[in-house]
Amino acid sequence: MHEYTSTARVWGLTCPGFPEEVSRARRWTRDILRDSPLAEDAELIVSELSANAILHTASGKESGSFHLALAVSSQVIALSVTDDGGTGSAPAIGHQDQEAEHGRGLGMVSVIAHRVVVHDSDGGHTVTAELFTGACRGGHPC
Repeated sequence: MHEYTSTARVWGLTCPGFPEEVSRARRWTRDILRDSPLAEDAELIVSELSANAILHTASGKESGSFHLALAVSSQVIALSVTDDGGTGSAPAIGHQDQEAEHGRGLGMVSVIAHRVVVHDSDGGHTVTAELFTGACRGGHPC
């Protein structure tokens, strides 16, 4: 992106709610961010959020889907996954014991991302993770 450009570039992708679509979401993210030092973190975040949508919402049911949005500016990479809903509550960071097989994903995303926001979205939920381009994990300058 040119240093005087202040607008973000935005991409979107809608995937059917099949487990194999998680790898497609990762590949799509990797292709867009191939020159970014944050590409691996972004790929991991998209993988986790996409898998959560399929496993825990109507996105993983017959004819379900999930939508990815990726916005890139000179300051931030924002990754959003919107699910089809079907759950009684919004996604939340769980505090699981060491034996739990599920429930750690959003917590992991919150450690990698500089900010995570969950909001309602047309019958479902959207989870947005932001990676600040001038900061390392934990918000510290690189």
